[in-house]
Amino acid sequence: MTNIEAITLEVPDPAAAERFYAEAFGLTTQLRFRAAQEPSTGFRGFTLSLTVAQPADVDSLIATALAAGATTIKPATKSLWGYGGVVQAPDGTIWKLATSAKKNTGPATREIGAIVLLLGAADVAASRKFYLDRGMAVAKSFGRMYVEFDAGTSPVKLALYRRKALAKDAGVAPEGSGSHRIAVGGSGAPFTDPDGFAWETAAAAAHS
Repeated sequence: MTNIEAITLEVPDPAAAERFYAEAFGLTTQLRFRAAQEPSTGFRGFTLSLTVAQPADVDSLIATALAAGATTIKPATKSLWGYGGVVQAPDGTIWKLATSAKKNTGPATREIGAIVLLLGAADVAASRKFYLDRGMAVAKSFGRMYVEFDAGTSPVKLALYRRKALAKDAGVAPEGSGSHRIAVGGSGAPFTDPDGFAWETAAAAAHS
């Protein structure tokens, strides 16, 4: 089975990125960083989401992200599905902070329930089949719009979303070109998916 063991972000300054994510979200083991090599413009075709228990946690994580140097794309607001907002890290990565709860039940704990990597797909059905052929199992599916895979013991969930819909959800224009500036560290052999997202062996990513 292919599952995610780590995410590598390609950034201008790996040391600065490591400090940012520790200060902003308390992420110290789930992310890896390496110096960016390839040019990238506009939407990079993916977002990362942190799901938490209640609105107070969303607000707390957004506040520390902004204090550490992030910028607001979508202020945190209530919606039909819950409460959330979107920020962009100094390295350009888009992060969504969200909860399905609409009311607080206590003070913020900042505990992260899940990290979700959402990949923008040109054809969700084709990409879904691609990942199924590599041993992944579907946990949720909404036709040709969205697919979430079973994460197993992985610290990161993988989901596919139509690229334009993902950009709209993030609050950015869908156009973009060049490198995705991300590599996925998996448990299997290296491969590249139909939308150009590269998977590496986790051991190789750790030493890159």
